Amino acid sequence: MLDVGCGTGRWSEALADRGSRVWGIDPSAEMIDLARQRGVNAKRADAELLPFKDGWFDRALLVLVAHVLDRPRAFAELRRVLAVDGRMAIATFDHAQFDDYYLSPYFPSLAGIDRARFPTPDALQQELAGAGFSSRTLSLRLQKTASRDRVLEGIRGRFISTLLLLDDVEFAEGLARAERELPERVPAEQHLLVVVGDAIRPPL
Repeated sequence: MLDVGCGTGRWSEALADRGSRVWGIDPSAEMIDLARQRGVNAKRADAELLPFKDGWFDRALLVLVAHVLDRPRAFAELRRVLAVDGRMAIATFDHAQFDDYYLSPYFPSLAGIDRARFPTPDALQQELAGAGFSSRTLSLRLQKTASRDRVLEGIRGRFISTLLLLDDVEFAEGLARAERELPERVPAEQHLLVVVGDAIRPPL
C-alpha cells in the first residue's frame, strides 16, 4: 500500500495495524519525521515523481491531497507504480461541503476558494481515465459536533489550509465574529467524495 501525502502518518499507521505493508510519501520533511515517529516507512517525495519501481504496489490511498497535486502527472505515476490489477482510492471534499461548511458564514470567501481548488467528480474521472484507470464514485455525509473551544483553537491556528489563503482583514473579522457567535457545541457536518480507480489492463 502507498499512502500519498501521508502527512503525520495517521492513515499509514492504521493500515499497518490492519496488516498492510505500507509506504508513505510526503513532500514535507517535517511531516515525514512525524510519520517515522509513528513507525511508518516514509519517504520525502512528490506524488508526481515517485521513487519506486514499476508495479511495486497493490493499492494506493490519497486522503484530502488530490487538490494540491498536478493530478495528470501524479495519476500517471501511480499507474506506473501500481500492479496490473492495482487500485487507488481518493478521498476529497464533495462540492456540497462548501455550501454547508460551518465556517462559511464567518469567512465569506471560503466557499469560492475551495470550489476553485477541489476537483469535481467528473474532473477526477476524466483525469483518471487519461492515466489508465476506470473509476467509480461514492458520496459520504458525516455528521458530528465539536466544542466551541476546539473550533476556535483550530481557527486561530488556521487548521484548514484555505484559511491561510484569506486576506488578514477577512480572517480577523471572521475570527472575531466566530468568537462572538459560535455555540457551545458546533455542528461540523462533512460531505466527502470517494473515487476508486482500477488500473485498466493493457491489451494483450
